[in-house]
Amino acid sequence: MTESNVASAEAYYNAFNNKDISGIASRLHPEVQFVAPMGNLSGKEAVVEAAKRLLSVMKNIKIRAKFSSGDQVMLVYDLYYGEAGAICPSAVLMNFKDGFIARTELFYDARPFGNL
Repeated sequence: MTESNVASAEAYYNAFNNKDISGIASRLHPEVQFVAPMGNLSGKEAVVEAAKRLLSVMKNIKIRAKFSSGDQVMLVYDLYYGEAGAICPSAVLMNFKDGFIARTELFYDARPFGNL
């Protein structure tokens, strides 16, 4: 299951790069939990709405590394955003349940996003 979870995690972030909301939503468990420096969310609908807001400011995401163990996947990536091409180095720990993303915990410096 680990390799398919890694492929699913990559497909989730590729959907962001393609600005594909249905592709993002299709990877999420209905009761997904989202934990991030700027706040926590519960449920697929809330996470999809947050994804839409991110899509309005992001340019693309480039995955630099990926690791997996059991039902968890860790990705390290660069998020490119804003008009000046700013970069936000980030990491995400994703837990999978029944083949869907059940929990994401993001790690990044939220200071640049304080005025978005």
